[in-house]
This record gives sequence, structure tokens and C-alpha cells, in this order.
Amino acid sequence: MDYENKLVLAPMVRVGTLPFRLLAAQYGADITYGEEIIDHKMIKCERRINEHVGAVDFVEKGTDNVVFRTCSLEKNEVVFQMGTSNAVRALSAAQLVCQDVAAIDINMGCPKSFSISGGMGAALLKKPDLIHDILTTLRRNLDIPITCKIRLLNSSQDTVELARRIETTGVSALAVHGRRVADRPRDPAKWSEIADVVAALSVPVIANGDIFEYEDFHNIKVATGASSVMVARGALWNASIFSADGKLPWEEVKREYVRKSILWDNDIKSTKHTLKEMIMHYSCLELPEGKAVIKSDTLADLAKLYGEEKYNQFVQEKRLFDGSR
Repeated sequence: MDYENKLVLAPMVRVGTLPFRLLAAQYGADITYGEEIIDHKMIKCERRINEHVGAVDFVEKGTDNVVFRTCSLEKNEVVFQMGTSNAVRALSAAQLVCQDVAAIDINMGCPKSFSISGGMGAALLKKPDLIHDILTTLRRNLDIPITCKIRLLNSSQDTVELARRIETTGVSALAVHGRRVADRPRDPAKWSEIADVVAALSVPVIANGDIFEYEDFHNIKVATGASSVMVARGALWNASIFSADGKLPWEEVKREYVRKSILWDNDIKSTKHTLKEMIMHYSCLELPEGKAVIKSDTLADLAKLYGEEKYNQFVQEKRLFDGSR
């Protein structure tokens, strides 16, 4: 995995599933992070080949609950992001999935209470010894790149000191979200503090925060000196942000996302969540489209809503044909 001059899809819970990752890659993303998966959940899974859709599934034992789905198309670009607070458990989870992904990333920036209460995400920022233990354990035992994603600490000096400590573990890259734990999305990202980290490290730094147009990829690289750039909300609202030719109409992007969700048999709740996030940015869930998405119970319902009934029928018939052979 090369981390120089890359456009990166950030990890987003309930959004960064296989269809959305492939959507971003289609429009130009070089590296795509999956949604954060908690190690406790991953170690309860078994690997299954899903011939029905042509994917590799990690399924919770004793259930049909797919925790993580990937495929050969994205093997060289997908990063499995993990939530963890224990090196041994992190290694067990990583060993299960490492043959099917390009890299493993440890989430050290999530400010959500469920993550922090479990000692994961941003809670790790206050535990440099544990960070060191987790990252070195993964580095010693795995043959794929190990990275992590952090937020800014209370001072730029503190962030730099932590980043230097992380660098000593042998990580292949470090992603830095230019906000502190207490900051909200409306607070401006502090690009200058990402620049301080870049200046202090020799490993590639991936800058994250306030990327809403294609030009912002260049702007943040110039402002920070970062090797690569990661985008979250800008990609959620319109995944074609990665295209050098300019954004496509969001209606077109939505339909392409629905097609990919059908093709890869994505979880209906995940698909609806992502569509609702798109709609809320441009419109309102109280309008007919939003209400129809909320009422949809199946991918077939969404196919009908977005005029993709023929595509859905084609996919279903092809699966029946392939299965009958």
C-alpha cells in the first residue's frame, strides 16, 4: 500500500460498507476505509465465501449477521478499521481478516460515547502506552500495513508528541483529523495543527477535515504538506467528489449507490441510512422522497423508488441463473 498522493475515503459508521466503498473507488478514491468494526464483534465471526453475490463475508457465528463484507475488486485498496482497547484481542480480529484487505487501521479518534466508554476511539489518545502495545503487536505479527487515525490533542505540542510515539511503532501512515475530541463538525478543522504533525514525522500523514470540493484536496495538501488527503462528509454527500472531472449530479450518484447496494445485497438499514444522510444534506426527509425511503422495507422497494426496477430484476435473474448452474 502506497500512501503518497492518494485520495482516501474516510471510515464512516453505517456508511462505509462495500457498495459505498466501491462507489467512491469508481469515482476516483485510491484508498477506501470500511466502517469501524469493534474487535469484540469481529472475533465472534467466521469467514464465508458468499457465492450468491461474489463476496467474502465475515458472519457472526450462529447467525446470518454479516459484520463485514468485501470482495476481490477492492482487495488492494480497502482498509479494515477496527475499534479496540486490547492488543491481543485486536490481533485476533486482524488475523481473521488480514488476508482479504490491504491494511488494518486502528480507530483512535471516534468521540462517540459508546466508543470512549469501552476505552476505544478517542479514549486511546490518553493512553500512549496502550497505543504502543496495540500497534507494535499488530506490526510484529502481520504482513500488511498497520495505520491509525487520531484527532488533535489539547495543544499542538501534545499532538506532535503522540504522533512521534506512534511513528516509533512502525506504522505505515498516520491519519490526522484536524479537530479535537470536543469539537463539533461545524467547528473549522485546524489545518495548521495537522501541518505541525507533518513537519515532525517522516512517515506519510493523511490529512482529514473540511474537504467538500475536489479543489480542497489540493488546498489541504498545500496548507499541511500532508502526503494524502481523507474525506468523510464531502464524500457522503456526493461520492463523485473524488472525480477530477467535477462532481456529478447527486441524483445520479444516489441511483448508482442504489444499484451497487442491489448488486452487493447490502443491508437495507445501512442503505437507507446512507440515502437519508444524502437527502438531509440537499433536501428534507419530510418531502416525498425522504418519506418513501423511510417506508422502504427492501432493496426492491428502493429500486422501484429510484427507477432501477429493471436493474434489480436483471441482478436477481442472473443470481438464479448462476445458482442453477
